[in-house]
Amino acid sequence: MELIRGIHNLRAQHRGCVATIGNFDGVHLGHQKILQQVREKAAHLGEPATVMVFEPQPREFFAGDQAPARLTRFREKVERLAEYGAERIVCLQFNSRLRQLTGEEFIQQVLVDGLGVRHLVVGDDFRFGCDRAGDFHLLEKLGPQKGFGVEHTHTFLMDEERVSSTRVRTTLASANLAGAARMLGRPYKIASRVVHGRKLGRTLGVPTANLLLGIRKPALNGVFTVLARLQNGDYWPGVANIGLRPTVDGVLPALEVHLHGFREEIYAQPLEVFFLAKLRNEKKFNGLEELKENIARDIDHSIQFFNQAHPDWVPGSAWPDREIQPLLATAPLTFPANQP
Repeated sequence: MELIRGIHNLRAQHRGCVATIGNFDGVHLGHQKILQQVREKAAHLGEPATVMVFEPQPREFFAGDQAPARLTRFREKVERLAEYGAERIVCLQFNSRLRQLTGEEFIQQVLVDGLGVRHLVVGDDFRFGCDRAGDFHLLEKLGPQKGFGVEHTHTFLMDEERVSSTRVRTTLASANLAGAARMLGRPYKIASRVVHGRKLGRTLGVPTANLLLGIRKPALNGVFTVLARLQNGDYWPGVANIGLRPTVDGVLPALEVHLHGFREEIYAQPLEVFFLAKLRNEKKFNGLEELKENIARDIDHSIQFFNQAHPDWVPGSAWPDREIQPLLATAPLTFPANQP
């Protein structure tokens, strides 16, 4: 897979492709269906399967902090796109210059002069160019004149409803992690590297691994039972807080993970955090002592979760099973969870 950042980095050898364009946030089953469509057409034409994405995503550019939460960091998005068959990913910076292109200019400068597209696969509701004036009908009209074919994507339905990034976000926000996993085709996770934090958890007797989110607004908020995959491949049960940490005056979203009984140093190592069940909403407590009491309750409930799922598991040890999907079926919890 080749990642190309910016249209100015396209070279003569990059001309010619079967392409699709979009945000692809989450790379859910609907996106995977589009990628399959692109792969099949690319194989037929003997051209590379190419995905064009934008950073920031257009709605982030226009709406700023009011933009929808992101499901995946850019790096993870690239990894998932490659996993599902993208041979070339072109990332364009979405800025004032790009947004001012008319629909016709976008087609000529980006699709024709830049990519040399031979075939384009997009949704029939796809909009582009200044004021979103460009649409599928313009592509159908100009495509043959510019030397490329156009077809619309196949809608992917689940439970008679279209699978979309918005639907996944809504499902996650309602703490339906099993439902989100169905639409994603995999359990929802956040992957990043462990960094040094304020080490407040150590002072409370609850050491945590702190992960950089790399996004303005995460799709989840609150305290969750999680399963973390370490660099060595071990899975370790734990509890995680994702949000602003209001009790300690946090201002940027952060992910802090406490692994039950884990005591090794893993700074700078990658960590994958799979979210299994929500314990409670994030809450500002009246001081560190009340925070400590609630963290202890969170840990106890999380350990109960894993004991229910695997009675032979010994707290303070790695998780014995690598199958994550069945764990999602244990939610909702069968013991009284913390109150929001």
